[in-house]
Amino acid sequence: MAKRLDFEKQTVRAMLRLYCKDQHHTGKGLCQECQDLENYALARLAHCKFGEQKPTCGKCPVHCYKPDMRQRMLEVMRYAGPKMVFSHPAMALRHLVDGFRFSKK
Repeated sequence: MAKRLDFEKQTVRAMLRLYCKDQHHTGKGLCQECQDLENYALARLAHCKFGEQKPTCGKCPVHCYKPDMRQRMLEVMRYAGPKMVFSHPAMALRHLVDGFRFSKK
């Protein structure tokens, strides 16, 4: 089983690829704007003060994203989240369960 932060990184990558492919009509890769957002998100995850006990970002008490980047990531998650059920069902289910599990702490 992957570590918690590794799973979060995989989820961010999958959501961004789905979003960019559908919204920016890219192939397998990301456009520059989405690549910049991915780099930013992965850097934030790498420096998360909660480490392996990190809750999902939506349930986190600390919002470490700059406001403009947070808004962009919210747009990506709102678009890609529901579609993840079809493209990455196991990942979507685990993310949902993690949201419930870590919100109780």
